[in-house]
Amino acid sequence: MGDRVLLIMAKNAGRYVAGALNMIGETTLFGRYWGAIEHHPCLHFELCYYQGIDYAIGQGLKTVEAGAQGEHKLARGYVPTTTYSAHWLSDPNFHRAVEDFLVRERDAVCRHKEALEQFTPFKLKT
Repeated sequence: MGDRVLLIMAKNAGRYVAGALNMIGETTLFGRYWGAIEHHPCLHFELCYYQGIDYAIGQGLKTVEAGAQGEHKLARGYVPTTTYSAHWLSDPNFHRAVEDFLVRERDAVCRHKEALEQFTPFKLKT
């Protein structure tokens, strides 16, 4: 991923109430973690998307990768993108159970991605 980080924080009444952690790659901003101790409407989108996009544009980054999951991202200009992760599981039984699940999940995720692509705000190349 990246070797630099971007931490975007929000304050309310002088104290921090939410933050988004991003990794900065050579050409991509990778949004990864978000948390809040108070609810404020749309704060998640402000910290995780809009501020990150603004930063990426200002730094000349080519891509903002907003992370896995979330149909709500379509309305904000993100298109469904396959993401990858790597995990090491020390327990062999747990490893086999997760591996079995992932085989079945992979097909479902692929079908879901294809279904969502028809709702993207952009014309996709064929």
